[in-house]
Amino acid sequence: MQNYDKTDVGSVPGTAPDFRGNDGSLVSVLKTLLFFTILMITLPIGLYFTSKSFLFEGSLGYSSNDSYFYAAIVAVLAVHVVLALFVYVAWNEGSRQWREGKQD
Repeated sequence: MQNYDKTDVGSVPGTAPDFRGNDGSLVSVLKTLLFFTILMITLPIGLYFTSKSFLFEGSLGYSSNDSYFYAAIVAVLAVHVVLALFVYVAWNEGSRQWREGKQD
């Protein structure tokens, strides 16, 4: 019986794994993921407090309880917009990488 290292699992015997061609795409994917992670954290929280203070209580004159409710709706809508934008960007990035890899 032959013993395999952890690096050999899933690879073809006699060949070394080659990850050099994927460095650019991996960095691009990680940058996109980091951008949308930061956006997912900051945008809904920022819109919640901003819309509560300035829009609903300041401009429209809603009570504190009503402004909590409507600001939460704004934050949830922001989460959905960020998620939809992430799916759109990831979908286009994946199809672009597939087209570039197919032409090689």
